[in-house]
Amino acid sequence: MAARAVAVTGAGAVTSLGTGAGPLHQRAAAGESAFAGGEGRCTDFDPVPVLSRREARRTDRFCQFALVAAEEALTGAGWSGGLPYEPGRVACLVGSGVGGLETFEIQQTVLAADGPEAVSPLMVPMMMANAAAAQIALRHGLRGESHCVIAACSAGAQAIGAGLRLIRSGEADAVVVGGAEAATSPIVRAAFLNAGALSPTGDSVPFDRGRDGFRLGEGAGILVLEDAEAARERGAPVLAELAGYAATTDAHHLTAPDPAGESAARAVRGALADAGITPADLHYINAHGTGTVLNDRAEAAALRRSLGDALAGIPLSSTKSSVGHLLGAAGAVEAVATVMALHHRTAPPTVGLRDPDPELGALDHVTTARPLTAPGPGPLTALSTSFGFGGHNAVLVLRAASGGRAA
Repeated sequence: MAARAVAVTGAGAVTSLGTGAGPLHQRAAAGESAFAGGEGRCTDFDPVPVLSRREARRTDRFCQFALVAAEEALTGAGWSGGLPYEPGRVACLVGSGVGGLETFEIQQTVLAADGPEAVSPLMVPMMMANAAAAQIALRHGLRGESHCVIAACSAGAQAIGAGLRLIRSGEADAVVVGGAEAATSPIVRAAFLNAGALSPTGDSVPFDRGRDGFRLGEGAGILVLEDAEAARERGAPVLAELAGYAATTDAHHLTAPDPAGESAARAVRGALADAGITPADLHYINAHGTGTVLNDRAEAAALRRSLGDALAGIPLSSTKSSVGHLLGAAGAVEAVATVMALHHRTAPPTVGLRDPDPELGALDHVTTARPLTAPGPGPLTALSTSFGFGGHNAVLVLRAASGGRAA
């Protein structure tokens, strides 16, 4: 039996470029970045009026990002008037690498200063990594499977892939998926800097010859996935199709990627096979592209192994050049960026890339916004890649929707 097709009917984002999937695409496509002191913080973010002030006080920052992004995604999917499916058939999977770090740090300070009696009884439900998924499900009455995927920097992408599989297996009719992170913290910054992963200059650009590490970011990306046939029956707006997914593990090193990129290449090949396409069918790659020397080299090697000669002709860029590295939310925000690139038929650039590293080989770097075209009869198709500490590799294949409704 053919696998159930899965439509993306809603997208939401919170990043340093602003609140909304629209600003994420528009400002990134315009070549803007949003860094202050070398970090992509959401300085203008305000969870009110999406959340009441009481709700905001009772949720960690990472959870606030997820709730606001989810509100946008569900409204865009046409769910604001109520769920279009039986609640038990709607799941919620939201990835995170760290969870409620801000709450933990605040309450640790409270404990040291005022003693155990002063620690908030809400600390655990605020800081637990599954709080975002739980709060979204609670707010919108989603009663299907709900959990947090924790897989470092591929967590958001793996949550999206897990949602795809739930729909294909028939266990859910729709899934709210994505990732959220708020880890722009002094202690996290110090740890990554001491590990040699964070840019000491704060101006590193992915794929550039002079790159010296990644720049931290924060935010959330949320997608609404629906069984395509059910979406068609209800006349749902469709942004894209989630056509393929695969994930592998390097089993090479706890933090460093396998320099040969073989396991990552298997994930790319697996995602293409899952979507039923070949490298020649790809029109854009939203790369993981952190700006660390090791990651960019390993990713280029993996793409060359999996895509062969076709790679040189596929436009490629990194969203991290605009918003920073969102750790567990990175794959989800980049999936939203890929959906928007397909929807608007425009690839955003790797902002600031002026001197591509020749050691990465022949890559078709997007340095200014570029129109996306499909020279053949098939729809625009893109790859979104995520690779994380622990050797996690997750790859998504997305296709542009034909028209504005489920086909």
